Amino acid sequence: MAKAIMIQGTMSNVGKSFLAAALCRIFTQDGYKAAPFKSQNMALNSYITLDGKEMGRAQVMQAEAAGIEPDVCMNPILLKPTNDTGSQVIVMGKPIGNMNAMEYYKRKREFIPYITEAYNKLAKNNDIIVIEGAGSPAEINLKENDIVNMGLAKMVSAPVILAGDIDRGGVFAQIVGTMELLNEDEKKLVKGIIINKFRGDKEILKPGLDMLTEKCGREVLGVVPYIKCDIDDEDSLSERFGRKDETGVIDIAVIRLNRISNFTDFMALECIDGVTVRYVASVSELGEPDMVIIPGTKNTVGDMLILRENGLEARIKQLAYAGKLIFGICGGFQMLGEKITDISGAETEGEYIGMGLIPMETVFETEKVSVRTEGIINDTDGMLSGMSGKSFYGYEIHMGRSRNTDVIQKGVNNVYGTYIHGIFDSREVTDALIKAIAENKGIDCDSIRAVNMQEYKNRQYDILADNVRNNIDLDAVYRILEKGVD
Repeated sequence: MAKAIMIQGTMSNVGKSFLAAALCRIFTQDGYKAAPFKSQNMALNSYITLDGKEMGRAQVMQAEAAGIEPDVCMNPILLKPTNDTGSQVIVMGKPIGNMNAMEYYKRKREFIPYITEAYNKLAKNNDIIVIEGAGSPAEINLKENDIVNMGLAKMVSAPVILAGDIDRGGVFAQIVGTMELLNEDEKKLVKGIIINKFRGDKEILKPGLDMLTEKCGREVLGVVPYIKCDIDDEDSLSERFGRKDETGVIDIAVIRLNRISNFTDFMALECIDGVTVRYVASVSELGEPDMVIIPGTKNTVGDMLILRENGLEARIKQLAYAGKLIFGICGGFQMLGEKITDISGAETEGEYIGMGLIPMETVFETEKVSVRTEGIINDTDGMLSGMSGKSFYGYEIHMGRSRNTDVIQKGVNNVYGTYIHGIFDSREVTDALIKAIAENKGIDCDSIRAVNMQEYKNRQYDILADNVRNNIDLDAVYRILEKGVD
């Protein structure tokens, strides 16, 4: 059976996902078979495995860092928020229904057998399991039925490294306060501390590090700098949305929907020199982009109605009629159609008029489509005719079924949509897209080329691993692994 190590944080967004990914990469580089694990993930960024199961993107990213194929056992419970109080609950890759927060809280312990079975399967086939916690282990109101932090650490006998985020301030209070709120048996599981996202001279921290060791009785294993690497991040507090880069030669605006999902679809566009990807939530932010993308969402109708109310729908239609490229993915694709019908209440019950830019109607059904797919793009005319015959790969996750089944569906000459998430990861598809935008704009785009996403991601994982390796006491981490919870 594999040995385990767990990264927990003093709060959300301290960098647990990245630290876990770094350890996965480091252990793999050192010759071990490593795999990630997170018992319960709450995210709208999800992924479809080879066998058609749905899981959170954070564990997909960590699996990529470890150089292995993502497996739903790495994330047995996934919660996809549908509104402020409820989520679609996905167990071992399949949805079992929508639950409000209280219902799920009462039923959490029912899912423990799935968690232990998934963990044990991974543990039998790997040397090391790198576990990621969620939020904070010191949330007193959630401790009783905890299945993702200390409750899980006890379940699988995993030693814990506690991480704090110094970039937001108050890291010493975060760490000491968290330790103070843990029960004695929980404190015993914490074997070390990492301070994350530091900018500056580490020497000025030494008095604080000594104080932490004294007050917490735990070794500070390292101070990890603020690492600039381009890796998939969780959707809840993504820094991508706040980027204010100068506009590039090609300006792409992604509509920041209220329930935006799978915004990692646009990572392949973000890393192209000369292309700017902006996430916008208002008419004033939208401006005059060369392309507008309406992304996926966990509440298609709800988000479409918000666009209708705040004027973005009208502005998108103006841009479409002015000849700008409009592209919808999944829920954004459905919005571009003429009508959306949701009789069963899968998302928002009722019948709704769409934007009317693509001659298509969508009907929501009770069974979710979740499938990996690849192939050749059908003959496409209009602005994106250059995509015809290009190879693509990606995955579909949707409850709605639309009339047309082409990979790319066209409305007017410059409005398109698809159900394929990750379609821009295909280099030849993205090159065709950039060429079409440039030609429409009347500029030369020979120097603007898509990147090989697999090579790009591997470089980013190496940057992450190198920085963490060089700034923590890795020998101490291996000792913690070897000793376990004793």
